[in-house]
Order: sequence, then C-alpha cells, then structure tokens
Amino acid sequence: MIDWNKVRQSNEEYQREKFEGLPPIIKNFYEEAEHIANMCAEEARQIRRENNNIIVDGPEGGAETVPHPIRTFEDAFEPHPLILEQIYQQNFVKPSPIQSQAWPILLKGHDLIGIAQTGTGKTLAFLLPALIHIDNQPVPRSERRGPSALILSPTRELAQQIEKEINKINYKGIRSICVYGGGDRREQLRRVKQGVEIVVATPGRLNDFMMNGIINVTNVTYLVMDEADRMLDMGFEVEIKKVMLDIRPDRQTVMTSATWPPEVQRLADRYMKSPIKAFVGTLDLAAVHSVRQCVEIIEETEKKSMLLDFISQMDPQDKVIVFVGKKIVADDVSSDLAMESIMCQCIHGDREQCDRETALSEFKDGTVRILIATDVASRGLDVVDITHVINYDFPRHIEEYVHRIGRTGRAGRSGTSITFVTRGDWKSAKHLIDIMAEADQEIPDELVSMAERYAAFKRRRDEDGPSRGRGGFRGGRGGGRRRDDDCPTWI
Repeated sequence: MIDWNKVRQSNEEYQREKFEGLPPIIKNFYEEAEHIANMCAEEARQIRRENNNIIVDGPEGGAETVPHPIRTFEDAFEPHPLILEQIYQQNFVKPSPIQSQAWPILLKGHDLIGIAQTGTGKTLAFLLPALIHIDNQPVPRSERRGPSALILSPTRELAQQIEKEINKINYKGIRSICVYGGGDRREQLRRVKQGVEIVVATPGRLNDFMMNGIINVTNVTYLVMDEADRMLDMGFEVEIKKVMLDIRPDRQTVMTSATWPPEVQRLADRYMKSPIKAFVGTLDLAAVHSVRQCVEIIEETEKKSMLLDFISQMDPQDKVIVFVGKKIVADDVSSDLAMESIMCQCIHGDREQCDRETALSEFKDGTVRILIATDVASRGLDVVDITHVINYDFPRHIEEYVHRIGRTGRAGRSGTSITFVTRGDWKSAKHLIDIMAEADQEIPDELVSMAERYAAFKRRRDEDGPSRGRGGFRGGRGGGRRRDDDCPTWI
C-alpha cells in the first residue's frame, strides 16, 4: 500500500529545500488614491455595472475584500509617472473594463483570475503591473539569474502579439523575448543568454529550453497563464505542470481565460493562492454585439461554391478570414482559390513559421484580403480592419465560434460573420441559437428546426438505452462513430 500522506510530506519537504534561500518577493505596490479608498460599496458596484457588468469574487467569497475598481489611468498609476507617460503615448481614452478592476488587484499583489473575451485589453491588464513588479524587487535586475516574469501562451501568434505589446511600452529598459516552436532557435538562444526580464513562451518550446538548461525559471516571481482554456484544449497540461515544478510557489500568479470550464478551475485550484476572480460580463458565452451573425444551412458539397460566390461579390475594402476545421482542408481551399486566380494566404500549424509570419504580414497590410485559417488564428490575431469571418467548417467547440467571429467587429468597427451549417453540425444548433439570441440576431427557422430534431433524437436515444444510438455499431474497427455526431438521414 502507498502511504500518500508520506508522499505528500516528502514532496513538501523537497519543495522547501528546493526554493530555500531565494530572496523575498515584494508584491504590493498599490498606493490607493484617497477618493478610491473612501469609495462606498454601492459606488464600487455602480462602476462595475457600467464596465460590462464586472462580477468579482474574493478568496472567501463576495466582493467585500476585493479592491475597488478605478475609473482613470491616474487612479492606478499616478505614483508611476513613466507608466502614465507610456499610456498617454498610446492615445488610450480610458481603462477597459478588465483593466479597471485588474490593475488595483494586481498592484496590491493578489493572484487574479480574469475571465474576459479576447480583444478586451487583457494583455495590458497584466502587463503594466508586471513591469512595476519587475522593477521594484529587492535584488537588482543585473544580479538576477533568469527572467523575473513568465507569460505562457497557447499559440505562436498570441505569444508574438503579447511581445509586440511589451515592445510598445518602453519602461526602464526592461527586456523581453518571445520563445516559440518553429522560430529561429539559435536566435532565441542568443537573446536569452544576453539576459531578459520577461519571457513570453509557448509551453512546448519553453520546456525544451528548460530541460536543456537554457532558461532558468526558479527566480520567476510573476507568472501569467494567458488563454488558459485554450492551452488546455490544445493539450498543454503536461507541459504546464512541468514548468510549475521549477517556479517558486510564493510567486504572484495571473490566469486569463475566455471561459471557465472545470479543467481551468482545477488548474487554478492547484497553482494559485487565494485568487480574486473578475468576470467581465457574464459567465455564459456571449458574442460581441458589433458583429452581424448570418447562418447558411447547406450541404457539405455546396461549401466551395458558396465561398466562391461570396468572394466574387467582395467590395475592394473587404477583408475576410475563412476558418476551416482541418489543416488539409485549409490547404485544399487555398489551392482551389489559387486555381481560380484568387489571391489568398493560408495559415495552420503544419506551415513553417516563416510562412505563417509572411501570411499574417500580407493579410495585415492588405497585400491579400483573404486568409484561410484553422483555429490557430481564432485567438491572438489582432487585425482591426477584418470585415468578414466565414466559418467554412463549424468549430468543434462552441467557445471557438465566439473567438472566431470576434476577429471582426473590433476597435469600434462593425463586422459580419457567415457560418456554414450542415446536417452533421446539428448537435451544435442549440448552442449557436443561444449565442445569436443573446446578441439579438435573426435566427433562421431551419436552424431552430435542426435544434428541435436533435433534442428529440437525444430523448429517444436516452429512452431506448444502450441498445440504440449509444455505440450502436458492434464489432469492426469503425464501430466507434456515434450516430448523433453524423446526423442520421432518418431524422
């Protein structure tokens, strides 16, 4: 029998010995303005309601122990004039909803779970407090071994976007590097050896550098897990756990996510200490209301002709992302367009990094106006002038639908999403209806009928038990396909 108590005690002892002797961490840099400190609870609630209905939850539950939100940049950073100077240079008007609540929490040194959709200012929400944190630790930056801040990101594109935001904020010479698979490993190695304070990394390449002794994360005191739900969806849980083994447990930790599934909750429970939660808007999925959502109920064989028909009617200023479900489909669609003499670019996980960067660059500068992409581009792609998103294939998870269509309708602009729905997508019809209804979109009767048929099928399947509809194909290697996924022709 395994004595699990003894195992836990041994692990705790190992952790104590491993991090013994590390310098102390300073986390609280918040000089709360008098009018913020004297704010009554009702005023704080009113500010949160005005900012997309922010919901906060302290470590013990409730909002009583959560720092009050702020209204202006000066409320948070008046004691840090160099930070304010950088903010003014960016021409921001006022803090975004997540920033108004996250900055007081992080400057005070708390762990934070921030739930908000992409494109809501989450990067600056955790970045500006990180810069202040890095600059004000007891050990001078020149004497530290390894980076002080680590930002984990699910995709190369999002990691590069974060580094781009860091480079915009020139604060006291703090250096950063973006470490990701597919990039120039030798160049990344050279820059790491020169010394950096912030590492932005995808989990796979970071593990590579850690195992080879290139990056030492023992002295990381500020950790960010950005888009945690996406990292788990992509299968990075093991890599995350390996990274956590080498980071001191008394660090300050930030987790951002667009959704709050049980897997993300377990990750937070394991690696965060008494975090404050800040939910911007609702815990339910919600699409941005600046996007007009259109649905086309079609057969699988009609997709290419529908896409070509749309492209033939594009205006000169239109710019579109076409999301597909598989890499091979991305290649097929881009090849088909090329055969029609239609200029486009293609991005997916199997393309070389230089090709992906070229594709994004040409799409951003308008050299090409059509980008074929897998869900690798559904988060972290910051192109403000995208006019249309086409869901050529319906996403595997309804969360990705929200992220995909959020690529348009940004920065005060409006946008349009067009979603091709086939019979095989019927199990997602109800979720799609809910999202469209929340955004007050016109819902096709055919989509409603599809959702009703699937609900009726599920009821029949549950009533009939395992003899029908649940693994109903016996024997043979192909027996694992579920009939509800395939939308049987008899419905």
